[in-house]
Amino acid sequence: MSEIRNLEPKAVWDIFQQLCDIPRPSKKEQKAADFAEKFGKDLGLETIVDEIGNVIIKKPATPGMEDRKTVVLQGHLDIVPQKNSGIDHDFEKDPIQAYVDGEWVTAKDTTLGADNGMGVAAAMAVLQDKTLEHGPLEALFTIDEETGMTGAENLKAGVLNADILINLDSEDEGELYIGCAGGIDTNAKFYFQEESIPADSTAFRIDVKGLKGGHSGMDIPLGRGNSNKILNRILYATNKSLDIRLADVQSGSLRNAIPREGFAVVTVPNAQVGEFKNFIDELVPQMKSELSVTEPDLEVVYAETEIPANVIDEKTQNNLIKGIYGFPNGVIRMSDAMEGLVETSTNLAVVKKQEGFIEIGSLQRSSVDSAKEDLANMIRCGLELAGAEVVHEGSYPGWNPNINSPILKTMQDVYNNKWGKVPKIKAIHAGLECGIIMENYPNLDTISFGPTIRFPHSPDEKVNIKTVGMFYEFLKETLKNIPKK
Repeated sequence: MSEIRNLEPKAVWDIFQQLCDIPRPSKKEQKAADFAEKFGKDLGLETIVDEIGNVIIKKPATPGMEDRKTVVLQGHLDIVPQKNSGIDHDFEKDPIQAYVDGEWVTAKDTTLGADNGMGVAAAMAVLQDKTLEHGPLEALFTIDEETGMTGAENLKAGVLNADILINLDSEDEGELYIGCAGGIDTNAKFYFQEESIPADSTAFRIDVKGLKGGHSGMDIPLGRGNSNKILNRILYATNKSLDIRLADVQSGSLRNAIPREGFAVVTVPNAQVGEFKNFIDELVPQMKSELSVTEPDLEVVYAETEIPANVIDEKTQNNLIKGIYGFPNGVIRMSDAMEGLVETSTNLAVVKKQEGFIEIGSLQRSSVDSAKEDLANMIRCGLELAGAEVVHEGSYPGWNPNINSPILKTMQDVYNNKWGKVPKIKAIHAGLECGIIMENYPNLDTISFGPTIRFPHSPDEKVNIKTVGMFYEFLKETLKNIPKK
Protein backbone atom coordinates (compact mmCIF):
# COMPACT_ATOMS: atom_id res chain seq x y z
CA MET A 1 0.00 0.00 0.00
CA SER A 2 1.18 3.53 -0.75
CA GLU A 3 2.16 5.88 2.04
CA ILE A 4 -0.35 8.71 2.00
CA ARG A 5 1.96 10.92 4.03
CA ASN A 6 3.96 11.50 0.83
CA LEU A 7 1.00 13.21 -0.82
CA GLU A 8 0.67 16.99 -1.07
CA PRO A 9 -0.09 19.03 0.96
CA LYS A 10 2.01 16.95 3.33
CA ALA A 11 0.81 18.71 6.48
CA VAL A 12 -2.82 17.78 5.76
CA TRP A 13 -2.10 14.19 4.73
CA ASP A 14 0.19 13.59 7.70
CA ILE A 15 -2.51 14.65 10.13
CA PHE A 16 -5.12 12.65 8.23
CA GLN A 17 -2.94 9.54 8.52
CA GLN A 18 -2.70 10.11 12.27
CA LEU A 19 -6.49 10.34 12.42
CA CYS A 20 -6.79 7.09 10.44
CA ASP A 21 -4.65 5.43 13.10
CA ILE A 22 -7.08 6.52 15.84
CA PRO A 23 -10.28 4.47 16.24
CA ARG A 24 -13.12 7.01 16.27
CA PRO A 25 -16.58 5.66 15.47
CA SER A 26 -19.47 7.84 16.60
CA LYS A 27 -19.92 7.89 20.39
CA LYS A 28 -16.52 6.18 20.72
CA GLU A 29 -14.35 9.06 19.51
CA GLN A 30 -12.73 9.96 22.84
CA LYS A 31 -9.24 9.05 21.58
CA ALA A 32 -9.69 11.48 18.70
CA ALA A 33 -10.82 14.20 21.11
CA ASP A 34 -7.75 13.49 23.27
CA PHE A 35 -5.59 13.78 20.15
CA ALA A 36 -7.14 17.16 19.28
CA GLU A 37 -6.70 18.44 22.82
CA LYS A 38 -3.03 17.39 22.91
CA PHE A 39 -2.52 18.84 19.44
CA GLY A 40 -3.65 22.29 20.58
CA LYS A 41 -1.74 22.24 23.84
CA ASP A 42 1.46 21.04 22.17
CA LEU A 43 1.24 24.10 19.91
CA GLY A 44 0.94 26.31 22.99
CA LEU A 45 -2.53 27.45 21.95
CA GLU A 46 -5.51 28.07 24.22
CA THR A 47 -7.35 24.74 24.22
CA ILE A 48 -10.78 24.14 25.74
CA VAL A 49 -12.70 20.89 26.20
CA ASP A 50 -16.34 21.74 26.90
CA GLU A 51 -18.82 19.79 29.02
CA ILE A 52 -19.99 17.52 26.20
CA GLY A 53 -16.47 16.79 24.89
CA ASN A 54 -16.04 19.20 21.98
CA VAL A 55 -12.52 20.57 21.58
CA ILE A 56 -11.98 24.29 20.88
CA ILE A 57 -8.52 25.59 19.97
CA LYS A 58 -7.89 29.33 19.62
CA LYS A 59 -5.01 30.80 17.60
CA PRO A 60 -4.18 34.53 17.72
CA ALA A 61 -3.94 36.58 14.55
CA THR A 62 -0.62 36.96 12.80
CA PRO A 63 0.93 40.39 13.41
CA GLY A 64 -0.86 43.13 11.51
CA MET A 65 -4.11 41.16 11.06
CA GLU A 66 -5.58 41.55 14.53
CA ASP A 67 -8.38 43.75 13.15
CA ARG A 68 -9.80 40.99 10.92
CA LYS A 69 -13.05 39.24 11.70
CA THR A 70 -12.65 36.11 13.82
CA VAL A 71 -13.15 32.85 11.94
CA VAL A 72 -14.11 29.49 13.42
CA LEU A 73 -13.05 26.43 11.38
CA GLN A 74 -15.37 23.55 12.21
CA GLY A 75 -15.35 19.81 11.64
CA HIS A 76 -16.41 16.65 13.45
CA LEU A 77 -14.14 14.01 14.95
CA ASP A 78 -16.29 10.88 14.54
CA ILE A 79 -16.71 8.62 11.52
CA VAL A 80 -19.36 6.21 10.24
CA PRO A 81 -18.24 2.62 10.98
CA GLN A 82 -19.20 0.60 7.91
CA LYS A 83 -17.32 -2.41 6.56
CA ASN A 84 -17.76 -5.11 3.95
CA SER A 85 -19.34 -8.33 5.14
CA GLY A 86 -16.97 -10.99 6.38
CA ILE A 87 -14.24 -8.47 7.20
CA ASP A 88 -12.58 -8.77 10.60
CA HIS A 89 -12.32 -5.11 11.63
CA ASP A 90 -13.10 -3.64 15.04
CA PHE A 91 -13.77 0.10 14.65
CA GLU A 92 -13.17 0.64 18.35
CA LYS A 93 -9.68 -0.87 18.22
CA ASP A 94 -8.33 -1.14 14.69
CA PRO A 95 -6.86 1.65 12.52
CA ILE A 96 -8.29 2.52 9.13
CA GLN A 97 -6.05 1.10 6.39
CA ALA A 98 -5.95 4.03 3.96
CA TYR A 99 -4.09 3.72 0.65
CA VAL A 100 -3.68 5.42 -2.71
CA ASP A 101 -5.79 4.05 -5.55
CA GLY A 102 -4.95 6.04 -8.67
CA GLU A 103 -6.31 9.58 -8.26
CA TRP A 104 -8.03 8.71 -5.01
CA VAL A 105 -7.33 7.69 -1.45
CA THR A 106 -9.62 4.98 -0.13
CA ALA A 107 -9.59 2.32 2.61
CA LYS A 108 -9.34 -1.43 2.68
CA ASP A 109 -12.89 -2.80 3.11
CA THR A 110 -14.07 -0.04 5.48
CA THR A 111 -15.17 3.54 5.47
CA LEU A 112 -12.21 5.87 5.03
CA GLY A 113 -13.20 8.60 7.45
CA ALA A 114 -12.44 11.42 5.01
CA ASP A 115 -15.90 12.47 6.21
CA ASN A 116 -14.90 14.48 8.19
CA GLY A 117 -11.23 13.63 8.78
CA MET A 118 -10.19 15.79 5.83
CA GLY A 119 -11.85 18.84 7.32
CA VAL A 120 -10.33 18.19 10.74
CA ALA A 121 -6.87 17.63 9.21
CA ALA A 122 -7.08 20.86 7.22
CA ALA A 123 -8.06 22.89 10.30
CA MET A 124 -5.23 21.35 12.31
CA ALA A 125 -2.75 22.07 9.52
CA VAL A 126 -3.80 25.73 9.64
CA LEU A 127 -3.31 25.77 13.42
CA GLN A 128 0.26 24.48 13.19
CA ASP A 129 1.29 26.60 10.17
CA LYS A 130 3.48 29.47 11.44
CA THR A 131 3.87 31.05 7.99
CA LEU A 132 0.18 31.47 7.14
CA GLU A 133 -1.30 34.98 7.31
CA HIS A 134 -4.67 35.12 9.06
CA GLY A 135 -6.83 36.97 11.53
CA PRO A 136 -7.99 35.54 14.86
CA LEU A 137 -8.88 31.86 14.50
CA GLU A 138 -10.88 29.33 16.46
CA ALA A 139 -11.06 25.64 15.57
CA LEU A 140 -14.12 23.72 16.74
CA PHE A 141 -13.92 19.92 16.67
CA THR A 142 -17.28 18.42 17.56
CA ILE A 143 -18.16 14.91 18.69
CA ASP A 144 -20.92 12.53 17.63
CA GLU A 145 -22.00 14.30 14.46
CA GLU A 146 -22.96 11.14 12.61
CA THR A 147 -25.36 9.62 15.15
CA GLY A 148 -27.12 12.57 16.70
CA MET A 149 -25.09 15.79 16.41
CA THR A 150 -24.93 15.90 20.19
CA GLY A 151 -21.65 17.82 20.14
CA ALA A 152 -23.15 20.69 18.16
CA GLU A 153 -26.43 20.55 20.05
CA ASN A 154 -24.66 20.91 23.40
CA LEU A 155 -22.25 23.64 22.36
CA LYS A 156 -22.95 26.47 24.79
CA ALA A 157 -23.37 30.11 23.84
CA GLY A 158 -20.35 32.22 24.68
CA VAL A 159 -17.67 29.59 24.05
CA LEU A 160 -16.98 30.95 20.57
CA ASN A 161 -16.11 34.57 19.80
CA ALA A 162 -16.21 34.23 16.03
CA ASP A 163 -17.94 36.35 13.41
CA ILE A 164 -17.64 33.77 10.62
CA LEU A 165 -18.22 30.01 10.64
CA ILE A 166 -16.44 27.97 7.96
CA ASN A 167 -17.67 24.40 8.09
CA LEU A 168 -15.25 21.96 6.43
CA ASP A 169 -17.67 19.06 5.94
CA SER A 170 -18.91 19.39 2.35
CA GLU A 171 -17.86 16.96 -0.35
CA ASP A 172 -17.53 18.61 -3.77
CA GLU A 173 -14.56 20.82 -4.62
CA GLY A 174 -15.50 23.98 -6.49
CA GLU A 175 -18.82 24.31 -4.71
CA LEU A 176 -19.80 26.53 -1.81
CA TYR A 177 -22.67 25.41 0.37
CA ILE A 178 -24.96 27.93 2.02
CA GLY A 179 -27.75 25.67 3.29
CA CYS A 180 -28.48 22.11 4.40
CA ALA A 181 -31.32 19.81 5.34
CA GLY A 182 -32.61 19.21 8.82
CA GLY A 183 -33.40 15.72 10.02
CA ILE A 184 -35.42 13.61 12.41
CA ASP A 185 -35.29 9.92 13.37
CA THR A 186 -38.48 7.88 13.33
CA ASN A 187 -37.85 4.68 15.26
CA ALA A 188 -40.25 1.87 16.02
CA LYS A 189 -40.58 -1.43 17.82
CA PHE A 190 -42.82 -4.35 16.89
CA TYR A 191 -43.15 -6.44 20.06
CA PHE A 192 -43.72 -10.15 19.46
CA GLN A 193 -44.38 -13.41 21.23
CA GLU A 194 -42.23 -16.43 20.53
CA GLU A 195 -43.98 -19.47 19.09
CA SER A 196 -42.88 -23.01 18.38
CA ILE A 197 -41.73 -24.04 14.93
CA PRO A 198 -44.61 -25.54 12.91
CA ALA A 199 -44.22 -29.26 12.37
CA ASP A 200 -42.82 -30.63 9.12
CA SER A 201 -41.00 -27.42 8.18
CA THR A 202 -37.76 -26.53 6.45
CA ALA A 203 -35.77 -23.43 7.37
CA PHE A 204 -34.24 -21.09 4.80
CA ARG A 205 -31.86 -18.16 5.10
CA ILE A 206 -32.35 -15.39 2.53
CA ASP A 207 -29.41 -13.03 1.96
CA VAL A 208 -29.46 -9.70 0.13
CA LYS A 209 -25.98 -8.41 -0.68
CA GLY A 210 -23.87 -6.63 -3.28
CA LEU A 211 -25.61 -3.27 -2.90
CA LYS A 212 -23.59 -0.04 -2.93
CA GLY A 213 -25.15 1.64 0.07
CA GLY A 214 -23.92 5.17 0.69
CA HIS A 215 -24.88 8.41 2.42
CA SER A 216 -28.60 8.48 3.10
CA GLY A 217 -28.78 12.17 2.19
CA MET A 218 -26.34 12.94 -0.61
CA ASP A 219 -26.69 9.54 -2.30
CA ILE A 220 -30.45 9.21 -1.91
CA PRO A 221 -31.23 10.71 -5.38
CA LEU A 222 -29.07 8.05 -7.02
CA GLY A 223 -31.89 5.53 -6.67
CA ARG A 224 -29.78 2.84 -5.06
CA GLY A 225 -31.30 -0.34 -3.70
CA ASN A 226 -32.27 -0.63 -0.05
CA SER A 227 -31.66 -4.06 1.47
CA ASN A 228 -34.55 -3.63 3.89
CA LYS A 229 -37.05 -2.98 1.12
CA ILE A 230 -35.69 -5.71 -1.15
CA LEU A 231 -35.67 -8.32 1.60
CA ASN A 232 -39.14 -7.35 2.76
CA ARG A 233 -40.48 -7.54 -0.79
CA ILE A 234 -39.48 -11.19 -0.86
CA LEU A 235 -41.07 -11.77 2.54
CA TYR A 236 -44.26 -10.03 1.44
CA ALA A 237 -44.60 -12.09 -1.74
CA THR A 238 -44.00 -15.42 -0.02
CA ASN A 239 -46.00 -14.56 3.10
CA LYS A 240 -49.00 -13.53 0.99
CA SER A 241 -49.37 -16.92 -0.67
CA LEU A 242 -47.55 -19.40 1.56
CA ASP A 243 -47.45 -20.35 5.22
CA ILE A 244 -43.95 -19.04 5.91
CA ARG A 245 -42.96 -18.08 9.45
CA LEU A 246 -40.36 -15.46 10.23
CA ALA A 247 -37.66 -16.47 12.72
CA ASP A 248 -35.03 -13.74 12.29
CA VAL A 249 -34.26 -10.60 10.30
CA GLN A 250 -31.07 -8.52 10.43
CA SER A 251 -30.73 -5.80 7.82
CA GLY A 252 -29.01 -2.41 7.87
CA SER A 253 -27.00 -0.95 10.72
CA LEU A 254 -26.85 2.87 10.72
CA ARG A 255 -29.61 5.48 10.52
CA ASN A 256 -27.66 7.69 8.11
CA ALA A 257 -26.46 5.00 5.70
CA ILE A 258 -28.43 3.37 2.89
CA PRO A 259 -28.56 -0.30 3.98
CA ARG A 260 -26.34 -2.49 1.82
CA GLU A 261 -27.03 -6.02 3.02
CA GLY A 262 -29.24 -8.09 5.26
CA PHE A 263 -30.72 -11.50 5.84
CA ALA A 264 -33.84 -13.20 7.10
CA VAL A 265 -34.51 -16.72 8.35
CA VAL A 266 -37.92 -18.24 7.64
CA THR A 267 -39.52 -21.63 7.98
CA VAL A 268 -41.57 -23.12 5.16
CA PRO A 269 -43.93 -26.11 5.30
CA ASN A 270 -42.25 -29.02 3.58
CA ALA A 271 -45.17 -29.27 1.17
CA GLN A 272 -44.61 -25.66 0.03
CA VAL A 273 -40.83 -25.66 -0.41
CA GLY A 274 -41.06 -25.94 -4.18
CA GLU A 275 -43.49 -23.02 -4.41
CA PHE A 276 -41.30 -20.98 -2.05
CA LYS A 277 -38.28 -21.44 -4.30
CA ASN A 278 -40.33 -20.61 -7.40
CA PHE A 279 -41.57 -17.36 -5.86
CA ILE A 280 -38.03 -16.19 -5.14
CA ASP A 281 -36.64 -17.41 -8.47
CA GLU A 282 -39.30 -15.39 -10.31
CA LEU A 283 -39.14 -12.26 -8.13
CA VAL A 284 -35.37 -11.81 -7.90
CA PRO A 285 -34.78 -11.36 -11.67
CA GLN A 286 -37.52 -8.70 -11.68
CA MET A 287 -35.83 -6.73 -8.91
CA LYS A 288 -32.40 -7.10 -10.51
CA SER A 289 -33.83 -5.81 -13.78
CA GLU A 290 -35.40 -2.82 -12.02
CA LEU A 291 -32.04 -1.95 -10.42
CA SER A 292 -29.76 -3.08 -13.24
CA VAL A 293 -28.26 0.38 -13.76
CA THR A 294 -27.87 1.55 -10.16
CA GLU A 295 -27.15 -1.85 -8.57
CA PRO A 296 -25.50 -4.16 -11.12
CA ASP A 297 -23.99 -6.34 -8.37
CA LEU A 298 -27.21 -6.98 -6.45
CA GLU A 299 -27.32 -10.57 -5.31
CA VAL A 300 -30.09 -12.47 -3.55
CA VAL A 301 -29.30 -16.00 -2.43
CA TYR A 302 -31.25 -18.48 -0.35
CA ALA A 303 -30.32 -21.81 1.12
CA GLU A 304 -31.56 -24.31 3.67
CA THR A 305 -30.30 -23.64 7.19
CA GLU A 306 -30.67 -25.06 10.68
CA ILE A 307 -34.14 -25.07 12.19
CA PRO A 308 -34.35 -22.02 14.51
CA ALA A 309 -35.43 -22.26 18.15
CA ASN A 310 -38.70 -20.41 17.53
CA VAL A 311 -40.55 -17.97 15.29
CA ILE A 312 -42.33 -14.69 15.99
CA ASP A 313 -46.10 -14.80 16.37
CA GLU A 314 -48.08 -14.73 13.15
CA LYS A 315 -49.98 -11.50 13.84
CA THR A 316 -46.81 -9.52 14.48
CA GLN A 317 -45.17 -11.09 11.44
CA ASN A 318 -48.01 -9.95 9.18
CA ASN A 319 -48.10 -6.47 10.69
CA LEU A 320 -44.33 -6.09 10.41
CA ILE A 321 -44.15 -7.14 6.78
CA LYS A 322 -47.05 -4.91 5.76
CA GLY A 323 -45.71 -2.00 7.79
CA ILE A 324 -42.32 -2.19 6.09
CA TYR A 325 -43.88 -2.71 2.67
CA GLY A 326 -45.89 0.48 3.08
CA PHE A 327 -42.91 2.45 4.43
CA PRO A 328 -41.88 5.22 1.96
CA ASN A 329 -38.22 5.24 1.02
CA GLY A 330 -36.10 7.54 -1.10
CA VAL A 331 -36.72 10.98 -2.54
CA ILE A 332 -40.14 12.40 -1.62
CA ARG A 333 -39.90 15.89 -3.14
CA MET A 334 -37.38 17.97 -5.07
CA SER A 335 -36.73 21.58 -4.13
CA ASP A 336 -38.71 24.32 -5.83
CA ALA A 337 -36.15 26.91 -4.75
CA MET A 338 -32.93 25.30 -6.02
CA GLU A 339 -32.79 23.17 -9.15
CA GLY A 340 -31.45 19.66 -8.66
CA LEU A 341 -31.63 19.78 -4.86
CA VAL A 342 -33.58 17.11 -3.00
CA GLU A 343 -35.93 18.87 -0.61
CA THR A 344 -37.36 15.93 1.35
CA SER A 345 -36.37 12.27 1.63
CA THR A 346 -36.56 9.26 3.90
CA ASN A 347 -34.26 6.29 4.47
CA LEU A 348 -35.50 3.01 5.96
CA ALA A 349 -32.18 2.23 7.59
CA VAL A 350 -32.53 -0.66 10.05
CA VAL A 351 -34.76 -3.70 10.48
CA LYS A 352 -33.42 -5.98 13.19
CA LYS A 353 -34.80 -8.62 15.49
CA GLN A 354 -33.85 -8.02 19.11
CA GLU A 355 -34.86 -9.78 22.32
CA GLY A 356 -38.67 -9.54 22.28
CA PHE A 357 -39.07 -6.95 19.52
CA ILE A 358 -38.21 -6.02 15.96
CA GLU A 359 -36.34 -2.70 15.76
CA ILE A 360 -37.10 -0.27 12.92
CA GLY A 361 -34.77 2.69 12.41
CA SER A 362 -35.21 5.48 9.87
CA LEU A 363 -34.14 9.04 9.12
CA GLN A 364 -36.19 11.74 7.42
CA ARG A 365 -34.46 14.81 5.96
CA SER A 366 -35.77 18.06 4.54
CA SER A 367 -34.61 21.61 3.92
CA VAL A 368 -38.14 22.63 4.93
CA ASP A 369 -38.71 21.90 8.63
CA SER A 370 -42.49 21.60 8.30
CA ALA A 371 -42.10 19.06 5.46
CA LYS A 372 -39.68 17.05 7.60
CA GLU A 373 -42.18 16.92 10.45
CA ASP A 374 -45.04 16.07 8.08
CA LEU A 375 -43.17 13.15 6.54
CA ALA A 376 -42.12 11.84 9.96
CA ASN A 377 -45.74 11.97 11.14
CA MET A 378 -46.91 10.20 7.98
CA ILE A 379 -44.47 7.36 8.64
CA ARG A 380 -45.40 7.29 12.31
CA CYS A 381 -49.10 6.88 11.49
CA GLY A 382 -48.43 4.02 9.08
CA LEU A 383 -46.31 2.14 11.59
CA GLU A 384 -48.75 2.73 14.44
CA LEU A 385 -51.61 1.41 12.29
CA ALA A 386 -49.46 -1.69 11.79
CA GLY A 387 -49.23 -2.10 15.57
CA ALA A 388 -45.77 -0.67 16.29
CA GLU A 389 -44.65 1.54 19.15
CA VAL A 390 -43.16 4.64 17.50
CA VAL A 391 -41.01 7.54 18.73
CA HIS A 392 -39.42 10.58 17.08
CA GLU A 393 -35.87 11.34 18.20
CA GLY A 394 -32.89 13.52 17.37
CA SER A 395 -34.64 16.29 15.49
CA TYR A 396 -32.30 19.01 14.29
CA PRO A 397 -32.95 22.11 12.17
CA GLY A 398 -31.92 22.85 8.65
CA TRP A 399 -29.72 25.79 7.67
CA ASN A 400 -31.52 28.45 5.67
CA PRO A 401 -29.47 29.83 2.76
CA ASN A 402 -28.31 33.46 2.80
CA ILE A 403 -27.45 34.42 -0.76
CA ASN A 404 -26.23 37.83 0.50
CA SER A 405 -23.64 36.31 2.87
CA PRO A 406 -20.45 38.42 3.03
CA ILE A 407 -18.21 35.34 3.44
CA LEU A 408 -19.84 33.86 0.34
CA LYS A 409 -18.87 36.95 -1.67
CA THR A 410 -15.33 36.86 -0.27
CA MET A 411 -14.83 33.20 -1.12
CA GLN A 412 -16.31 33.60 -4.60
CA ASP A 413 -13.80 36.35 -5.32
CA VAL A 414 -10.89 34.39 -3.85
CA TYR A 415 -11.71 31.30 -5.90
CA ASN A 416 -12.20 33.30 -9.09
CA ASN A 417 -8.90 35.13 -8.63
CA LYS A 418 -7.02 31.88 -7.99
CA TRP A 419 -8.60 29.53 -10.55
CA GLY A 420 -10.33 31.84 -13.02
CA LYS A 421 -13.87 30.69 -12.42
CA VAL A 422 -16.64 31.26 -9.92
CA PRO A 423 -17.55 28.32 -7.65
CA LYS A 424 -21.06 26.98 -7.73
CA ILE A 425 -23.44 27.98 -4.95
CA LYS A 426 -25.41 25.08 -3.53
CA ALA A 427 -27.34 23.68 -0.63
CA ILE A 428 -26.77 20.10 0.49
CA HIS A 429 -29.27 17.36 1.29
CA ALA A 430 -27.37 16.28 4.36
CA GLY A 431 -27.19 17.21 8.00
CA LEU A 432 -24.37 19.68 8.49
CA GLU A 433 -23.93 21.09 11.98
CA CYS A 434 -24.23 24.71 10.82
CA GLY A 435 -27.93 25.16 11.56
CA ILE A 436 -27.55 23.73 15.06
CA ILE A 437 -24.53 25.87 15.91
CA MET A 438 -26.30 28.96 14.59
CA GLU A 439 -29.16 28.45 17.05
CA ASN A 440 -26.83 29.63 19.83
CA TYR A 441 -24.77 31.85 17.53
CA PRO A 442 -27.40 33.39 15.23
CA ASN A 443 -25.12 36.17 13.96
CA LEU A 444 -22.49 33.88 12.50
CA ASP A 445 -21.88 34.41 8.78
CA THR A 446 -21.73 30.77 7.67
CA ILE A 447 -20.47 28.75 4.72
CA SER A 448 -19.33 25.16 4.05
CA PHE A 449 -16.88 23.65 1.56
CA GLY A 450 -14.51 20.72 1.20
CA PRO A 451 -12.62 18.39 -1.17
CA THR A 452 -14.34 15.89 -3.43
CA ILE A 453 -15.42 12.80 -1.49
CA ARG A 454 -17.46 10.01 -3.02
CA PHE A 455 -19.62 7.33 -1.37
CA PRO A 456 -19.25 8.46 2.26
CA HIS A 457 -20.85 6.21 4.90
CA SER A 458 -19.89 3.13 2.86
CA PRO A 459 -16.76 0.98 2.40
CA ASP A 460 -16.46 2.53 -1.09
CA GLU A 461 -15.70 5.96 0.43
CA LYS A 462 -12.83 7.76 -1.31
CA VAL A 463 -11.35 11.26 -1.50
CA ASN A 464 -9.84 12.79 -4.62
CA ILE A 465 -6.16 13.63 -4.05
CA LYS A 466 -5.95 16.66 -6.35
CA THR A 467 -8.97 18.31 -4.76
CA VAL A 468 -7.49 18.01 -1.27
CA GLY A 469 -4.69 20.30 -2.40
CA MET A 470 -7.14 22.72 -4.01
CA PHE A 471 -9.33 22.67 -0.91
CA TYR A 472 -6.42 23.50 1.38
CA GLU A 473 -5.06 26.25 -0.88
CA PHE A 474 -8.55 27.75 -1.07
CA LEU A 475 -8.84 27.66 2.72
CA LYS A 476 -5.48 29.37 3.24
CA GLU A 477 -6.18 32.03 0.63
CA THR A 478 -9.60 32.71 2.15
CA LEU A 479 -8.08 33.24 5.59
CA LYS A 480 -5.65 35.77 4.13
CA ASN A 481 -8.58 37.72 2.70
CA ILE A 482 -10.99 37.82 5.62
CA PRO A 483 -12.31 41.41 5.87
CA LYS A 484 -11.80 43.74 8.78
CA LYS A 485 -14.27 43.89 11.63
